[in-house]
Amino acid sequence: MTGSTRSSGGLDDRRKRLLFRCWHRGTREMDLILGRFADAEIAGLSDRELAELEDLIEVPDPDLYAALTGDKPLDPQHANALFDRIKAFRAVDHDA
Repeated sequence: MTGSTRSSGGLDDRRKRLLFRCWHRGTREMDLILGRFADAEIAGLSDRELAELEDLIEVPDPDLYAALTGDKPLDPQHANALFDRIKAFRAVDHDA
């Protein structure tokens, strides 16, 4: 997979913006992790979860990647249920 498989059609502007930002992180690894999660989940996220995702994507790629791979803990202000969902989602091979 090289990019989003989800159309942004039917999404509100906030979700469209988040979907784009999840696929355009700056590092390919983070594009794939957050982009795939956003493809699958963006339409169903609550307003609270959208706010948490907006906050989470401000974390620098090296720090977020290290937290997602378990190499170092995430700053407690970002460690929430949405982060745990992304981490669990990452552990599943979604191309299979």
